Amino acid sequence: MSLLLVALAPIVIIIIYIYFKDKYEKEPNRLLLYNFLLGAIISIIITTILYNAFDIVLPLTNNTSIFQQFIKAFFVVGLTEEFSKYIIVRYYAQPNKAFNEPFDGIVYAVMVSMGFAATENIFYVLESGYQTALLRAFTAVPAHATFGILMGFYMGKAKFSKNKRFLNLTGLLLAIVFHGAYDFFLFIDFVPGIWIGAFISLFIGILLSRKAIKNHQENSQFKD
Repeated sequence: MSLLLVALAPIVIIIIYIYFKDKYEKEPNRLLLYNFLLGAIISIIITTILYNAFDIVLPLTNNTSIFQQFIKAFFVVGLTEEFSKYIIVRYYAQPNKAFNEPFDGIVYAVMVSMGFAATENIFYVLESGYQTALLRAFTAVPAHATFGILMGFYMGKAKFSKNKRFLNLTGLLLAIVFHGAYDFFLFIDFVPGIWIGAFISLFIGILLSRKAIKNHQENSQFKD
């Protein structure tokens, strides 16, 4: 039970952080919960199906091949995981009437991402213990939140733009790029010191995420 709580603690902290960053017009709690659960269940199922499809179509067996690890990071992991989150935001959250300002894109994308991260984190932590929980609390979990914010920033803009498809796909692509870069540097850890690239990409993503949050806050139509 304590391992479960430790696994979920960083998820809860990030959700509370984003909830209070939504300053001017809060989202319905029930809708937030539904997006979280869809991320935790449906997104994981979609990702698993896509993983298996990739294994059949494009098996990657050489763990010391930089090219294969690049494909794995950006396409097998980055594309499948971010796409599984994207379709929930795109077809469930975005059409909802409660999605009524650009900042809502960030809120719902993070909720879906945190649902995904919660399920993933529980599996990893229950298998590997407290050390993994502590490491992931400062790496993988905030990384998922960052990818969600970057995606949600553009999906929030898309809801109220004539260039809806372009902006939605821009958000998806940006999340894939940052997710892929983060994983790629971790996957090629056989190259000495290269892992630092993962934390550099995460740091850049966090900086961009803070700017994205501030931008949508300042441009909210509900701001007094």
